[in-house]
Amino acid sequence: MTISMNKAFTREEDIDRDEEAPEPAALPAGTRNYMTPGGFARLKAELDALVEKERPAVVAAVAWAASNGDRSENADYIYGKKRLRELDRRIRFLVKRLDHAEVVDPLARGDADGDRIFFGATVTVRAMGGKSRTVSIVGVDEIDTRRGYISWMSPMARALIKAREGDIVTLRTPAGTEELEIIEVRYEALRTGVEQSGDVG
Repeated sequence: MTISMNKAFTREEDIDRDEEAPEPAALPAGTRNYMTPGGFARLKAELDALVEKERPAVVAAVAWAASNGDRSENADYIYGKKRLRELDRRIRFLVKRLDHAEVVDPLARGDADGDRIFFGATVTVRAMGGKSRTVSIVGVDEIDTRRGYISWMSPMARALIKAREGDIVTLRTPAGTEELEIIEVRYEALRTGVEQSGDVG
């Protein structure tokens, strides 16, 4: 998918680049950016809001502050330029993520895959000690620990993918290994859209 954007939103004129913070971590080279429809919509809505509303407002504030005299001692101007850099970094990040997004609808996936685990699956597992939990496998920008949404690149998701209900998989983490029994696999609509709060950067 391609998200077009005017070059003006990626150019940072009159900015000391040495002050820029590093951009959010990129996906490994050659990795597909799987995303649910809701997750894609959420990032797209954020990008639209930044480009169409927040950035123009900050540009106007910077222009007003610049008209007030000495920029080197103008707190409004200095803060405005800093905020503009932050917005431009976020816009670049969102454009890259959306440009490389491969949207996968869990509901459509469920029709084809049934009880086998792939991206978008909601899985209930039970540890050998008897404790169970439910996780949903989502994109790297859709992680929500409160809801049990884990990245498809996480160790747990990697252990689960391609397994089926009834299988026992081995989860390997820095803390050691754990055997998990897959109790249930289902595909359902996930709340990864614009109703979800929190930063995704």
